[in-house]
Amino acid sequence: MATVTGFEGLRHPRRTDLKQFSELFDPLFSASSDEARRQAAAALSQCQHVPPSVALQIGNAPISIAAIFLTRSNAIDDATLLQVIRSQGQAHATAIARRDNLSVHVVDALVERRQTAAAPAETAVPASQVSLAAPTTDEALQRRPEATAQGMTTAKLLREEKLRSDLKSLARLPQKTVPVLPGIEPVDPVHEALLVRFARSGEANLFAASLSAALSSSPELGERILLDISGQQLATALTALDMHSDDSLFILCAFYPDLTGRLGGTTRGEALLASLSAETCRVRVQAWLQTDRKDTVGPSEHQAYLSPDRGADPRQPAARQEPARIAADLQQKRTFGRSR
Repeated sequence: MATVTGFEGLRHPRRTDLKQFSELFDPLFSASSDEARRQAAAALSQCQHVPPSVALQIGNAPISIAAIFLTRSNAIDDATLLQVIRSQGQAHATAIARRDNLSVHVVDALVERRQTAAAPAETAVPASQVSLAAPTTDEALQRRPEATAQGMTTAKLLREEKLRSDLKSLARLPQKTVPVLPGIEPVDPVHEALLVRFARSGEANLFAASLSAALSSSPELGERILLDISGQQLATALTALDMHSDDSLFILCAFYPDLTGRLGGTTRGEALLASLSAETCRVRVQAWLQTDRKDTVGPSEHQAYLSPDRGADPRQPAARQEPARIAADLQQKRTFGRSR
């Protein structure tokens, strides 16, 4: 017991400590009395590190000595348990079956031993001589861990079958394709020069066409961006195209003169550009491009919104129609009935 007590005091024994303890334990355990061996087995059942040779020696001891060690010790590996099951009797297997955590291999070995032990008994005793009396208490205690082991095996098979079914059902599900947002390339020097030039000359139609070409979108999207009188959409598009801040400010002030107004120590246009981030603008313009591609169905003849020859929009009130259209309607009303 002195050797066992000294080994218990080692929280993290080294390899040399384990080897030295196994060499000392073998002769001492064999020469000790049953009570001393029982106390040593009970003490070592609480240790987290026990050499495999020591665990095997205690496991092969009589069941009165090895029972507590086989039932409670966490230091026994599966190889030692399998050796004890195959070399010892039913009492050792019953003690092992009472452990809290049993691996699949140990459970299979317990079930195999139970089937092997039950086969000779069934062939030796005829069916007519089988007693109908209730099983004794010892038999009931032996059958309980065996039934537990068999139930664990059945539960494991059911879990594996359910997992296999779940994997098959997941494999049959249709794969959802993630929509790819349209890419936005930084504006090239040619388009940037054209945008600045058309903004300087006030040519809104040519500017909208150049903006659409820079965004690789339909002409309608460029015009809708320019028709936003707040300048927010145009500032978002220019920021997404990585246009130089000075050029972006010049274009915004050219089309929206109210952005030149002072706002504290800066202008409204500068404050608008400073409030926008490139990443946020890029995501927003990508959403515009995606919607624009869905709305565009086949090639069609396009007439610019900003063109003076475009027909009046019936959704807009008469006050917002083009001046030429309004003048033509007034002339027709004045000359109506004068030729008579």
